[in-house]
Amino acid sequence: MPIRRGEDWGEQVDVPAGLAIADSDAEARDLVLRGSRTFGVRSGDLARTMGGSMPGRFDGPVVRAPVDLLQVRADGEDTVAVAHVVVRRHWWRGAVVLAMNAQFLGPFDVAPRSHPNDGRVDVLRVDPAMGLRARLAARRRSRIGAHLPHPMLTTSHVARYSLEMERPATVWVDGVRWRTARRVEVAVEPDALTVHA
Repeated sequence: MPIRRGEDWGEQVDVPAGLAIADSDAEARDLVLRGSRTFGVRSGDLARTMGGSMPGRFDGPVVRAPVDLLQVRADGEDTVAVAHVVVRRHWWRGAVVLAMNAQFLGPFDVAPRSHPNDGRVDVLRVDPAMGLRARLAARRRSRIGAHLPHPMLTTSHVARYSLEMERPATVWVDGVRWRTARRVEVAVEPDALTVHA
């Protein structure tokens, strides 16, 4: 069951013997694609969101918690994401859409209110009309999560999101270029994973 506001989330446990541990969001996604639903994340945006991503993290107790999984469909082809999906042609012009299960995208606090087990995906949409200067300013402010609110940035917190781009755009899944597509759908599968961080 997804977490509710004010509830405790996860528990401190010893690292289980034989636990598969991913060193990036892309590696965690690969584990899921190979059928694993229980694993550890040593680094990456999901690990950072969960309070991990520190050297020596798996030398002692870790946090074990349920985590949602993003089911992604792009022009009829399916995959999954553990941390985020980014759809864009260019960062500096045109539409950019970020579907966030994690709070962070690299060094940027893109979705400060995102939680990886709330049954929702946080979507940030950059208006195609947003100019370069405004994008650069928002990028600077996003390092500390201060880019919102902004009239050219729209956010939503939903269980399912779909978009249609005017022209094919690149779809990045957990930091890896996946494919190009015009139509992209993201749906949350609540409590799909048990993640140690």
